[in-house]
Amino acid sequence: METPRNTVDEISITSVGELGKLIRQTRKAQKLTQVDVSGLAGLGNRFIIDLEHGKETVQAQKVIDVLNLLGLDLVIRKR
Repeated sequence: METPRNTVDEISITSVGELGKLIRQTRKAQKLTQVDVSGLAGLGNRFIIDLEHGKETVQAQKVIDVLNLLGLDLVIRKR
């Protein structure tokens, strides 16, 4: 029998702002700084700051918009 997938660890994301908030909360829970994350990911610190503040990029927001249009949720599940 398959376990239901709708658990407390699943979060429905409907905007880039919500995604940024989740990323910021997760980073802080892991006691990482924005500089830590940017270094580990090989990205600029400015990108991490913009991402956490929900700065919309055309591509990311379009993906979320299409998912919403199709009645789909972007779900981030803890591993």
